[in-house]
Amino acid sequence: MVAIKVLTGARVVLPTGVVEGGRVTVDGRTITRHAEGDAAATTLALPSDHWIVPGFVDIHVHGGGGASFSAGTVEEALEAIATHRGHGTTTMVASTVTGDLDDLAKQASALSELVEQGDLAGLHFEGPFIARSRCGAHEPSLLRDPAPADVRKLVDAARGTARMMTLAPELPGGLDSVRLLADHGVIAAVGHTDGSYDVTIGAIEAGATVATHLFNAMPGLAHRAPGPVAALLEDERITVELINDGVHLHPAILELAFHRAGAHRVAFITDAMGAAGKGDGRYPLGGMEVEVKDGVARLVAGGSIAGSTLTLDQAFRRAVLVDRLPVEQVVEAISANPARLLGMYDRIGSLEPGKDADLVVLDGDFGLVGVMRKGDWLVPPELG
Repeated sequence: MVAIKVLTGARVVLPTGVVEGGRVTVDGRTITRHAEGDAAATTLALPSDHWIVPGFVDIHVHGGGGASFSAGTVEEALEAIATHRGHGTTTMVASTVTGDLDDLAKQASALSELVEQGDLAGLHFEGPFIARSRCGAHEPSLLRDPAPADVRKLVDAARGTARMMTLAPELPGGLDSVRLLADHGVIAAVGHTDGSYDVTIGAIEAGATVATHLFNAMPGLAHRAPGPVAALLEDERITVELINDGVHLHPAILELAFHRAGAHRVAFITDAMGAAGKGDGRYPLGGMEVEVKDGVARLVAGGSIAGSTLTLDQAFRRAVLVDRLPVEQVVEAISANPARLLGMYDRIGSLEPGKDADLVVLDGDFGLVGVMRKGDWLVPPELG
């Protein structure tokens, strides 16, 4: 018999709001309804200032724990996955970086095995179909136009596990590739782009539904040239990714995005590279070398910001304590919205009966004290 776990006493964040002194009951791998008086149940009484929130969902992460998804090996991928799970991310999409098409295809083939066995929720190709002028930490010599045949090659290499691809729609073949991705059930994301407002509108009409790390690696807002930012913020069909690490975005810009898009259209991401959960030092990122100092990742050559060292528990805490966002909105951005985007909200993204028992326990200061994935404690709460 599988023991039933009952978590009581803490504030529970549900889609309908916050329940003080709430209860979450887990039967095996699944959240279930209350099991009063069940002799097989084990009860964990949490302090009243603690929080129980849904497991975090990261749709854009490159690595962690000193490992990178772009290494193309199962061993490194599992190390990155374990690192982020330890920080509350119970579901993640592995992101690659720009590389040779054949190398990317090999990476996709290897990572697809982890999707098929349930360790990853899918793959995200960030590059090589991006603008040279906005390439950031992507190797410029490997960039190429998004010819639909090349886009299709990567999608096919992922064997049905490709969930998203970032591209610059202004490049030759851009809009046709957006349509191809939409037709194949792959999220087309606008990012690393120099496209105009009108071009971005065209990409949205062609089927794009995500803004890759909005504001970063794209032109800023200008009063006569609103660019992609305005187009992506104003359209209800777009989910906007935000990196809330205090480096990529000023708090006023984060507030602008939430105000204009609404909490229901924001997805917090890490865009984390190998240093996440590891520390300062030098790390590879694709074919580039990155130096991390005081938690900020920059290319050794040129000094461009090269992803982040963020974990989603840090993003959650910052959103509440620094940005002063309501906890319910943060849960939307860090769990529910990305789950909906991936078409997985029937299984994850909220604490409702019938869904996977993926949850995070936070203390009164929003520090992480527990992580459960599919009913198993990955980080068991240690209560004094």
